[in-house]
Amino acid sequence: MKEFDTELFVSLPRKTLVEMSDAGDRALECHRILNNTDDNIVGELIKNIDTFYEWNHYPDGDVYDNITHSQYYYHAHPPEERPGEHGHFHTFIRPDGMPEGMSPAAVPDYEPPEDPDDALSHIVAISTDSAGLPIKLFTTNRWVTGEVWYTAADVHRLIDRFQIDHAQPSWPVNLWVSSMVRLFDPQIRALVAERDRVVAAWEADHPASNVFEDRDLEVTSEISVDIDAQRVAIEAALDAQSGNTKER
Repeated sequence: MKEFDTELFVSLPRKTLVEMSDAGDRALECHRILNNTDDNIVGELIKNIDTFYEWNHYPDGDVYDNITHSQYYYHAHPPEERPGEHGHFHTFIRPDGMPEGMSPAAVPDYEPPEDPDDALSHIVAISTDSAGLPIKLFTTNRWVTGEVWYTAADVHRLIDRFQIDHAQPSWPVNLWVSSMVRLFDPQIRALVAERDRVVAAWEADHPASNVFEDRDLEVTSEISVDIDAQRVAIEAALDAQSGNTKER
């Protein structure tokens, strides 16, 4: 996916821009607080782990909010698979946190899970480097996380609902992950929409395979991100909406 056109921020509702700006402030505050003790987002999450293993979920059992029904975990692939990346956070919403009446996409092989609340939806993955700084956002094919497939339009309805609003296992990490989803709201929406386009095109080109289980299709969309650049774009959009054209 091409770099996001930040000029489009001007067309966003002012309320959305303000919420994104506030989320950026919170994300940077998490970095500042952790940096005071030479820590970072990833190090904070795995600080009590004796040995960090590729593919394992951290923390064990994931992080889950019983009120919002948001969920995330962190894991890493072998370095040769993801150059420049230490690991990434996968974010989800479970059905109990979804809007009333929302249901899985009508895909041919859908089978309801035994526990209805296991029909969770992936929202976005957040890649981090070895310093715990975000470098990319990406979406994945269904088989990657074992999610249940929801249309992009429905996943869009979940973005505002994602929040981990408790302190375990780490308050700054929970706040940071929640803030990242809000800060990059427009990019995430674009990524999810691109995900559906890529899957549809792949399915058309590979009619003999089940696109959702095709191991040759893993990452369905991705984009590089930078917190500082995002905040600059947001503030520029807010200024433009206010008619304030002075140099910053």
